[in-house]
Amino acid sequence: MLWPSLNAALNGLSAVLLSVGWVCIRRRNVPAHRVCMVAAFGTSVLFLVSYLAYHLVQGHVVFAGPPTVRPFYLALLVSHTMLAALVPPLALVTLSRAAKQQFDRHRAIARWTLPIWLYVSVTGVLVYLMLYVLFPAQIAV
Repeated sequence: MLWPSLNAALNGLSAVLLSVGWVCIRRRNVPAHRVCMVAAFGTSVLFLVSYLAYHLVQGHVVFAGPPTVRPFYLALLVSHTMLAALVPPLALVTLSRAAKQQFDRHRAIARWTLPIWLYVSVTGVLVYLMLYVLFPAQIAV
Protein backbone atom coordinates (compact mmCIF):
# COMPACT_ATOMS: atom_id res chain seq x y z
CA MET A 1 0.00 0.00 0.00
CA LEU A 2 3.04 2.23 -0.31
CA TRP A 3 2.15 3.62 -3.75
CA PRO A 4 -1.46 4.51 -2.95
CA SER A 5 -0.29 6.27 0.22
CA LEU A 6 2.39 8.14 -1.72
CA ASN A 7 -0.19 9.13 -4.35
CA ALA A 8 -2.57 10.42 -1.70
CA ALA A 9 0.24 12.36 -0.02
CA LEU A 10 1.22 13.94 -3.33
CA ASN A 11 -2.41 14.87 -4.03
CA GLY A 12 -2.78 16.31 -0.53
CA LEU A 13 0.46 18.27 -0.85
CA SER A 14 -0.68 19.62 -4.19
CA ALA A 15 -3.95 20.81 -2.60
CA VAL A 16 -2.03 22.55 0.20
CA LEU A 17 0.37 24.22 -2.25
CA LEU A 18 -2.52 25.39 -4.44
CA SER A 19 -4.32 26.83 -1.42
CA VAL A 20 -1.23 28.58 -0.05
CA GLY A 21 -0.45 29.89 -3.54
CA TRP A 22 -3.95 31.32 -3.80
CA VAL A 23 -3.57 33.04 -0.42
CA CYS A 24 -0.20 34.42 -1.52
CA ILE A 25 -1.58 35.98 -4.70
CA ARG A 26 -4.55 37.42 -2.80
CA ARG A 27 -1.97 39.11 -0.56
CA ARG A 28 -0.06 40.27 -3.66
CA ASN A 29 2.97 38.13 -2.79
CA VAL A 30 3.81 37.18 -6.37
CA PRO A 31 7.17 35.45 -5.67
CA ALA A 32 5.64 33.13 -3.05
CA HIS A 33 2.64 32.50 -5.33
CA ARG A 34 4.97 31.52 -8.16
CA VAL A 35 6.93 29.10 -5.94
CA CYS A 36 3.75 27.47 -4.63
CA MET A 37 2.18 27.04 -8.05
CA VAL A 38 5.31 25.65 -9.69
CA ALA A 39 5.72 23.29 -6.72
CA ALA A 40 2.05 22.24 -7.03
CA PHE A 41 2.63 21.50 -10.71
CA GLY A 42 5.76 19.47 -9.92
CA THR A 43 3.93 17.58 -7.20
CA SER A 44 1.07 16.82 -9.59
CA VAL A 45 3.50 15.57 -12.24
CA LEU A 46 5.13 13.28 -9.66
CA PHE A 47 1.67 12.07 -8.67
CA LEU A 48 0.73 11.29 -12.27
CA VAL A 49 3.93 9.31 -12.88
CA SER A 50 3.48 7.40 -9.61
CA TYR A 51 -0.22 6.77 -10.25
CA LEU A 52 0.36 5.43 -13.76
CA ALA A 53 3.27 3.25 -12.62
CA TYR A 54 1.19 1.80 -9.78
CA HIS A 55 -1.76 0.93 -11.98
CA LEU A 56 0.50 -0.45 -14.70
CA VAL A 57 1.96 -2.89 -12.18
CA GLN A 58 -1.03 -3.44 -9.89
CA GLY A 59 -3.96 -3.43 -12.26
CA HIS A 60 -7.55 -2.49 -11.54
CA VAL A 61 -8.71 -1.77 -7.97
CA VAL A 62 -12.26 -2.73 -6.99
CA PHE A 63 -14.30 -0.76 -4.44
CA ALA A 64 -15.03 -3.03 -1.47
CA GLY A 65 -17.33 -0.79 0.53
CA PRO A 66 -20.96 -1.39 1.34
CA PRO A 67 -23.49 -1.17 -1.49
CA THR A 68 -25.11 1.87 0.14
CA VAL A 69 -21.84 3.83 -0.18
CA ARG A 70 -21.04 2.67 -3.72
CA PRO A 71 -23.18 5.32 -5.55
CA PHE A 72 -21.46 8.12 -3.61
CA TYR A 73 -18.04 6.59 -4.32
CA LEU A 74 -18.81 6.20 -8.04
CA ALA A 75 -20.11 9.78 -8.33
CA LEU A 76 -16.96 11.03 -6.61
CA LEU A 77 -14.72 8.85 -8.78
CA VAL A 78 -16.41 9.82 -12.06
CA SER A 79 -16.32 13.56 -11.32
CA HIS A 80 -12.71 13.25 -10.12
CA THR A 81 -11.62 11.31 -13.21
CA MET A 82 -13.37 13.53 -15.74
CA LEU A 83 -11.99 16.72 -14.23
CA ALA A 84 -8.53 15.16 -13.73
CA ALA A 85 -8.26 14.85 -17.51
CA LEU A 86 -8.64 18.64 -17.75
CA VAL A 87 -5.98 19.55 -15.20
CA PRO A 88 -2.77 18.92 -17.23
CA PRO A 89 -3.74 21.08 -20.22
CA LEU A 90 -5.30 23.76 -18.00
CA ALA A 91 -2.24 23.86 -15.74
CA LEU A 92 0.17 23.99 -18.68
CA VAL A 93 -1.71 26.86 -20.34
CA THR A 94 -2.05 28.72 -17.03
CA LEU A 95 1.66 28.37 -16.18
CA SER A 96 2.66 29.18 -19.76
CA ARG A 97 0.71 32.43 -19.71
CA ALA A 98 2.32 33.42 -16.42
CA ALA A 99 5.79 32.58 -17.77
CA LYS A 100 5.10 34.76 -20.84
CA GLN A 101 3.94 37.52 -18.49
CA GLN A 102 0.47 37.51 -20.08
CA PHE A 103 -1.05 38.17 -16.69
CA ASP A 104 -4.54 39.19 -17.85
CA ARG A 105 -4.84 35.96 -19.84
CA HIS A 106 -3.21 34.03 -16.98
CA ARG A 107 -5.79 35.34 -14.50
CA ALA A 108 -8.67 34.57 -16.87
CA ILE A 109 -7.81 30.88 -17.14
CA ALA A 110 -6.51 30.56 -13.56
CA ARG A 111 -10.03 31.32 -12.34
CA TRP A 112 -11.05 28.00 -13.91
CA THR A 113 -7.83 26.06 -13.39
CA LEU A 114 -7.50 26.58 -9.64
CA PRO A 115 -10.91 25.30 -8.50
CA ILE A 116 -10.80 22.33 -10.88
CA TRP A 117 -7.23 21.41 -9.90
CA LEU A 118 -8.02 21.84 -6.21
CA TYR A 119 -11.17 19.70 -6.52
CA VAL A 120 -9.19 16.95 -8.27
CA SER A 121 -6.45 17.02 -5.62
CA VAL A 122 -8.88 16.87 -2.70
CA THR A 123 -11.13 14.23 -4.25
CA GLY A 124 -8.04 12.17 -5.06
CA VAL A 125 -7.35 11.97 -1.34
CA LEU A 126 -11.00 11.10 -0.66
CA VAL A 127 -10.91 8.29 -3.24
CA TYR A 128 -7.74 6.95 -1.60
CA LEU A 129 -9.38 7.03 1.85
CA MET A 130 -12.45 5.22 0.56
CA LEU A 131 -10.45 2.57 -1.34
CA TYR A 132 -7.60 1.84 1.05
CA VAL A 133 -8.51 3.08 4.53
CA LEU A 134 -12.27 2.99 5.10
CA PHE A 135 -13.06 0.03 2.83
CA PRO A 136 -9.82 -1.78 1.91
CA ALA A 137 -9.92 -2.55 -1.79
CA GLN A 138 -9.68 -5.83 -3.58
CA ILE A 139 -7.09 -5.89 -6.36
CA ALA A 140 -8.43 -7.31 -9.64
CA VAL A 141 -5.64 -8.45 -11.91
